[in-house]
Amino acid sequence: MSLRASGIIQIMADIFTNVGEQFMCDKFSAVVATAPEWVAWGTSGTTAAKGDTTLGTESAETRIQGTMTTQGTGASAEFQCVATIVSLGTQTIAEAGLLTAVTSGTLVISSDFTGVALLINDSIEFTFTLAPA
Repeated sequence: MSLRASGIIQIMADIFTNVGEQFMCDKFSAVVATAPEWVAWGTSGTTAAKGDTTLGTESAETRIQGTMTTQGTGASAEFQCVATIVSLGTQTIAEAGLLTAVTSGTLVISSDFTGVALLINDSIEFTFTLAPA
């Protein structure tokens, strides 16, 4: 995943969570109708892990519905979701996640990164990429 804040692009550690893997299997089996299109951020400095089911400390901003696309074709095809979140106040954002609902939902991808200090109305654009290998 990458993020853009104030013109700076950072590459973050992405973890395809265990519940994310289960969600994809359920999606392929038509057990679920939702999509991993909701982006949230948080302030926890906890390292993202396979067993994550929530962000460490999700911030107060409402999750944002991202724009989902497929980039590339064939063996190079990748799922991508892009969303921008605007800060409601002064905070340092150090984690983000891709989820299946505007509240609760399944945390499909969990990411952590070096904290980005924000003031009110600052924003971060998140780009989540899932490349089957």
